Amino acid sequence: MLLFVKIMFKKIAEDSSWQTALVIFTRLSVWIGVPVILAIFLGRWLDQKYNSEPWLFLITVGVAFIISMFGLISEALKEFKKIDSKQQITNNKQQTTNSK
Repeated sequence: MLLFVKIMFKKIAEDSSWQTALVIFTRLSVWIGVPVILAIFLGRWLDQKYNSEPWLFLITVGVAFIISMFGLISEALKEFKKIDSKQQITNNKQQTTNSK
C-alpha cells in the first residue's frame, strides 16, 4: 500500500505545480500527524499497563514531537534541494542560450 501511495504521489508531482504543492503539504502533514497519533495511543496503553498516568503518555508524545520535527526538517531540506537544483538547471540553460 505504501509503495502504491509513493508511486501515486510521484505521478501527481510530475503533472503540475499545484499538485506538487499538494504532495508536499500531504507529506508534511503526515510527518506531523502520524507520530503524534501513534504516541497518543501508545502512551495511553503504557500508562494503563504500568499505572503511571500521565508520565509515559507525556514522554511518548514528547518523543513523537521530536520525531515529527526531524521528519519535517528533513522533508523541507529535500524540497529546498529540489528547488535549488531546478533553479540551477534553469540558470544554466539561460546562460547557454545567452552565450550563443
